[in-house]
Parts: sequence; structure tokens; C-alpha cells
Amino acid sequence: MTSEHHARRTGWRSLRPWRGGQPRSRGRRRLGRAFRLVAALALAGGVYTVFAPGVSSAQPLSQDAQDGQALYAVNCASCHGPNAQGVTNRGPSLIGVGSAAVEFQVTTGRMPATRQEAQIEEKPPQLSDEQARKIGQYIQELGGGPQLPEGNDLAATGEDAIAQGGELFRINCASCHGNAGRGGALSSGKFAPSISGISQRQIYAAMLTGPQNMPVFGDNQLTPDQKREIIAYLENLKHDKDPGGWNIGRVGPVSEGLAIFLVGMVALVFTALWIAGKS
Repeated sequence: MTSEHHARRTGWRSLRPWRGGQPRSRGRRRLGRAFRLVAALALAGGVYTVFAPGVSSAQPLSQDAQDGQALYAVNCASCHGPNAQGVTNRGPSLIGVGSAAVEFQVTTGRMPATRQEAQIEEKPPQLSDEQARKIGQYIQELGGGPQLPEGNDLAATGEDAIAQGGELFRINCASCHGNAGRGGALSSGKFAPSISGISQRQIYAAMLTGPQNMPVFGDNQLTPDQKREIIAYLENLKHDKDPGGWNIGRVGPVSEGLAIFLVGMVALVFTALWIAGKS
């Protein structure tokens, strides 16, 4: 029996030499495997680079976004990083937050912030509305995210819209902001700010992005039409002069009930004294 037949029967590899010359050594075989692995990884990386979104087909920034990039470098980059990637213990990443969040934070004066604290309060803005929109456009083109509708008038019209907006506000917002939007206390030293005096775009942006302690009301929770109805209700509160009488601060039924109780008790006491004097 030849050695080749014996190898086949016993399961051992053939002892016949490699057809190109001497059999390859173990080191050469390992080197060949490593080379094939590196080539496969390079091929996979090349395919990803070609087809990955936002890598090979990045669009140039618009003129507004370029202006916003210059404003961002001066006012925002020290905390949020030169490429909006965030800085540890200073500011979060802005990739994906969208122009709506930027416009709300900048136009209400919350950004640029002076320091980290439990809640950044509203203050006079350092940048104009136009500058805020340009920074927002830069962040939008950089990483996408929620955007505000065009225009400054975002309130729905009609009495039915105001009534529906009031119902939506009482269900979704009054527990924190109060029935009249005057704000209220929260836990851990935080609070819901007053809504009176802020613009329609800021109200819409707050619902869309959920700044600080506020939950996000995306279009799947509140549709764009419902957001406009809530804004219509809040706009109506600004012009409602309470033709029925004294509103007692519009802070809800507690103050009204307390006032009625005190007035009623005083009236009852004087009535009892008057009856006692007559008898």
C-alpha cells in the first residue's frame, strides 16, 4: 500500500509536496491569513465610506448656516465644542437637537449660560432673533433635528380652536404651569416658568423640544394643529380682561375657595351678632 493510500485511510494529510515547490511553512501560512484579513477589513471600510450617509455626500452649508457657524464659534464653542460635539462637564452635544431647541434657548436668554445650575432661568437675550435663527440653521444642517414652522403667527384661529386649546392645556400643561400659565414649583429646587409674555415661536419650540424639566410633546403626542390650538388659548389669556369680575390672580380654585370661605365666615359672624343683639 502506498503512503498516499495509507494517508487517505487513516485520515492523515497527504505527504505529497506542494505543487509549486516545497510545502509552505507555518509562518508563511499565518502571514497569508493575516494579509487576507487586513484586505477584507480594508474592503469593508471602503464600502462603508462610500455608502455611509453624510460622509461622502456632505452638502456645503447655506449662507445662513455659515453666518451661524461664525456666531457659534464666538458664543457657543467654548462649552459645546468646535464641532458641536459637546464638552465634558461644560455643555452637551448639539448634534441632532435641531434648530427649534437652539432658537428657544438663545431667544429666551438661557443660552449662553453663565454657569451650570439646577435650572437655567430666562434672562434678557444676548443675541437677536435673527442671530439665533442663523445659529439654529447651522446646527440643523450639521446634525438635523426638530424644526419650527415658518412665520411668527403660529396660533390657530376661531373660538372652537381656543376652547379646544384650553382643554389640551389643562390636560397636558396646567399641572406644572398652572391654569393660567403663571408657573409653579417642582421638586429639587426646580420650577415651571410662567408662559405669559413669551412669543408664539418660543411656546411652539418648548412643546417640540422639551427644554430642561419639560417633557417633549412630539407630533405623535400633540399634532401641529393641537399645538397651534394651545397657543391660541394662551394668546386669548393675554387679552381676556375678566368681564365677570375679580380674577384673584388666576391661580385656580384654591384661592377663590379661600376667599369665599373667609368672606362667608365674616358675614356669618356679623349676622349672628346682629341676631343676638336684636334678641
